[in-house]
Amino acid sequence: MSAQGRPAPEFPVWPQYDDAEREGLLRALEQGQWWRMGGKEVETFEQEFADYHGAAKALAVTNGTHALEIALQLLGVGPGTEVIVPAFTFISSSQAAQRLGATAVPVDIDLDTYNLSPEAAAAAITPRTRAIMPVHIAGQIADLDALDKLAADSGVSIVQDAAHAHGARWRGRRVGELGSIAAFSFQNGKLMTAGEGGAVTFPETAQYDEAFLRHSCGRPPTDRKYYHQTSGSNFRLNEFSASVLRAQLARLDSQISVREERAKLLKSLLTEIPGVVPQGHDERADRVPHYMAMFRVPGLGEDKRRNALVDDLIARGLPAFVVFRAIYRSDGFWESAAPDTTVDELAKACPNSEALTADGIWLHHRTLLASERAIEDTAQIIADALAAV
Repeated sequence: MSAQGRPAPEFPVWPQYDDAEREGLLRALEQGQWWRMGGKEVETFEQEFADYHGAAKALAVTNGTHALEIALQLLGVGPGTEVIVPAFTFISSSQAAQRLGATAVPVDIDLDTYNLSPEAAAAAITPRTRAIMPVHIAGQIADLDALDKLAADSGVSIVQDAAHAHGARWRGRRVGELGSIAAFSFQNGKLMTAGEGGAVTFPETAQYDEAFLRHSCGRPPTDRKYYHQTSGSNFRLNEFSASVLRAQLARLDSQISVREERAKLLKSLLTEIPGVVPQGHDERADRVPHYMAMFRVPGLGEDKRRNALVDDLIARGLPAFVVFRAIYRSDGFWESAAPDTTVDELAKACPNSEALTADGIWLHHRTLLASERAIEDTAQIIADALAAV
């Protein structure tokens, strides 16, 4: 029963697991080698993940932030270079560039899809730009038709932040088939998880070989003389996590199918609620795994009222959250390699990110694994809570 007296909908727990994870952990335990250089779970997971996403190769790493760092490092991102990132994203997108000494340049988003605006990215390119990082928000792939053309015309690279986009497709092509490096996250809330973890997918095998060196302290897998060929760090994933991720990957496709159906229903119901504007859908994104169910309530006018609405939704039994704040509105953004500008100037240049920061709400993706009745109850609870604000 929710705090308001209406029965709370029943949602599946997250993470989900069963005997497949148990068997995988035991398999990793009993092979006698628990790191990737002696076991087989990480290597096998990498091949399965690459195959699922249509990539030439995949490299499993410690987390999604490290996946982005390696991807950027491969493209020569470092001091004196710039990386264009959406102003609306989780701050790891910018911090991955900043920790390499590069400047992260926030640009605005499209207020319908919440993805990076190609027009805003084009306006931000300078001779120092090394990469553009579209973030596939809530699993909907950004406009890669426009962004790929922009990258080709300007001579910069694309790095896909696919932390939300496991199993996504763009015009029938999977993330690994889109011609650019992509970085994934397996953090506890993601669409598949081992608590933490990440992966990088590559369109070319040679990129994997260099990435392997950099994720293993610059040391090739056959080295016995401690000859470190490049700079790097220890971003290696362990065998236990890989065994869990293999089980998670095996059920991902069926979960996406359920979420796509429930998302259509929820969106149709939310559209009927006055003042609620669900995230839009680009039809070219023809498979969306729905990491979040996102919507705006523009009529609230300020984020304090939005925050109060989210608190009310939680009290009524929904797994609701405020959305990310624009990255330049966090102190951590300004700690290193920040652009030569101010918060106010960035806010003026990113009105859509400002609006979404103030009035956006998201529901955890386990909502979309629930029954149709639970989806109907969810929409009614949102309507009731909004009427009470």
